[in-house]
Amino acid sequence: MRRTSFANWPCSVARTMDMLGDWWTPLVLREAFYGIKRFDAFQQELGIARNTLTDRLRRLVDEGLLEKKAYQHEPVRYDYVLTEKGRDFFGVLAAMNAWGNRWLSGTQGPPVVFHHDRCGHESDAEVVCASCKEPMTADDTHPRLGPGYPQHLAERPDIQRRFTA
Repeated sequence: MRRTSFANWPCSVARTMDMLGDWWTPLVLREAFYGIKRFDAFQQELGIARNTLTDRLRRLVDEGLLEKKAYQHEPVRYDYVLTEKGRDFFGVLAAMNAWGNRWLSGTQGPPVVFHHDRCGHESDAEVVCASCKEPMTADDTHPRLGPGYPQHLAERPDIQRRFTA
């Protein structure tokens, strides 16, 4: 069954989900942040089928989040290394981890916490305004049409209502 592509939707969340594709892709990226670089190590840590892992790694390379670097030439074998675009995905994973720690941890507490090397504390990701550095919440933040929103859609009354608080 073919899935609907969101790649051209006027929504960064939809476009990101289109790029991620499924639940395995963020987990492959998580392992890359944990320091995993080699195919067999990804496969062992995730318990993912080899063909599925091959597809996910190929997609992450094609999308520019990982880069293949040969570490052996006969036979050729590769490390999968995070690119700048891939490293920039850290905030997304950190936000997911913080939400999961708050709402899904259970009585034992969070399974993974992040240690911030600069200050020496364990911490969670927090969404803050890039301008004033204050926390952003669903109660005090509203979406607005950006410059990349298609003009022919922006003129529709239902779209205008949706993006007007």
